[in-house]
Amino acid sequence: MAPSAAERIVIENCAIATVDAGDTEYASGHLVLAGNRIESVGAGKAPEGLENVVRRIDASGHLATPGLVNTHHHFYQWITRGLATDHNLFNWLVALYPTWARIDEQMTYAAAQGSLAMMARGGVTTAMDHHYVFPHGSGDLSGSIIRAAAEMGVRFTLARGSMDRSEKDGGLPPDFAVETLDGALTATEETVRTHHDASFDAMTQVAVAPCSPFSVSTELMRQGAELARRLGVRLHTHGSETVEEEKFCHELFGMGPTDYFESTGWLGEDVWMAHCVHMTDSDIAAFGRTKTGVAHCPSSNARLAAGIARVPDMLKAGVPVGLGVDGTASNESGELHTELRNALLINRLGAHREAALNARQALRLGTHGGAQVLGRAEQIGSLEPGKLADLVLWKMDTLAHASIADPVTALVFGAAAPVTASFVNGRQIVENGRLLTVDEDAVAVSTRAEAQRLARIAAQA
Repeated sequence: MAPSAAERIVIENCAIATVDAGDTEYASGHLVLAGNRIESVGAGKAPEGLENVVRRIDASGHLATPGLVNTHHHFYQWITRGLATDHNLFNWLVALYPTWARIDEQMTYAAAQGSLAMMARGGVTTAMDHHYVFPHGSGDLSGSIIRAAAEMGVRFTLARGSMDRSEKDGGLPPDFAVETLDGALTATEETVRTHHDASFDAMTQVAVAPCSPFSVSTELMRQGAELARRLGVRLHTHGSETVEEEKFCHELFGMGPTDYFESTGWLGEDVWMAHCVHMTDSDIAAFGRTKTGVAHCPSSNARLAAGIARVPDMLKAGVPVGLGVDGTASNESGELHTELRNALLINRLGAHREAALNARQALRLGTHGGAQVLGRAEQIGSLEPGKLADLVLWKMDTLAHASIADPVTALVFGAAAPVTASFVNGRQIVENGRLLTVDEDAVAVSTRAEAQRLARIAAQA
């Protein structure tokens, strides 16, 4: 629809943090949405004489920001929350893989609904899911996840994962929960060809995403990278999450994780990795040189005692960094807006102390940084004319935030702010903290039922 004929929504009287290249902000400004695009943003009232205005929003007492962008998640884990709560990563995986290996399509759909609902009602407009568990005979898991995202109304990237290194090969997953090399590559290519949309305003995209060095063969890593580049899509995996992983890579491959990734074609501006906690100076330099992205997951890293990622050093080196919830079996809250605060606070426990991150850097990680990592910075991640209309109105005049003069500081340092409205592609999906696209209460019931069913099946096995 041409902008001149598009239906317009006018938002006025709110503080605005655009998160553009200059970090432009307005103490009181306006936004005009035309169809699925941002038509204008600026100080004061919207321009006079706009045609086809179907709605005007007085956003007094609110802060408008770009929608939050989640860069790492495992939706299926929604139905295994609260288990193995005192484990490190490897022990946690050993404890939970026998349960995860028994998921099916119905469980995966319900878990995706739960994960997406929790994020969307908290300001996430672009989500991603790294799904890598495909038990034999479990149904169309990728299709069920994509369907849940489409129904929720969020922009979505499915990182189609895979594993081919099981227990018999020295890996952690049960033998029946992994794919063959050829099977994984074939299924991944089919998922890309069926679901990936390369258009500017795409709602669904697909990335190639073998799980991790300790659950995937070198051939799957290498051929996965070749497949992604042949199809023109991005690459995602876990990297340098724990000291145990680093030891594993040295023992198995004779080199550290970053050198191993480089040897298999897994550094580049079309690649992003989750965690990257244990990175040397040379590792960070390699990521900066190649513009390999990082999904920073502060709550999960703390939950699994993985350590503190060197985010300030990554940013200084030019590494694209976004934020990730990570799977909700290692971050039970399942929310991204709390990661703004956690990223800032946890990084201040590191070497840079109070100079590690500030409020605006944290907001940038959760918006523009995430868009960079997903390869969509031209379309989303900042409030600028011509970009897609993905934005959030945060209510900042309640008891929780009203006495903090600076709204961005209030959003990041304060309690989780209420979401009055969230728009994706120009469509409102949240109003006053409630989802407009799905029945939250029904989702809660179905996720509980599927969690109980999975627990019964796992116990019987």
